[in-house]
Amino acid sequence: MSEAQTAAGDAVVQLGFKDGDYIQEFGYDEDVDLDLREGIEELVGGDLLDEDDQEVVDAVLLWFREGDGDLVDTLVDVQTTLDDGGVVWLLTPKAGRDGHVPPSEVNDAAPTAGLHVTTTARVSSDWSATRLMPKRNT
Repeated sequence: MSEAQTAAGDAVVQLGFKDGDYIQEFGYDEDVDLDLREGIEELVGGDLLDEDDQEVVDAVLLWFREGDGDLVDTLVDVQTTLDDGGVVWLLTPKAGRDGHVPPSEVNDAAPTAGLHVTTTARVSSDWSATRLMPKRNT
């Protein structure tokens, strides 16, 4: 197993996915971390669902870069198929990488989209992950 595959495996564990989870992916492009994606697919036992799927999902994996549009609108849109108790993992390029999204932008956008930031994870050499959970109605 390569060092990149080992690191991706560790990252998948941090994301909290489990066998049988339905994960919908948004923002796929040529710059995504393929080892991370493959690790997730191996762990959940199936392919990631794409943007056009309408299945109810346990989690969303959103690759988002500066210039991909309005973050609030995108966060609202990706929640349409998210099951109650589901999570959005927002993956953004790390500082110094093309397309970097400052954490302050994520922290400002999340509440407006009905989400709150719960944690961050180091998932690859190029990408940071932020876990976003829907706000609970009280």
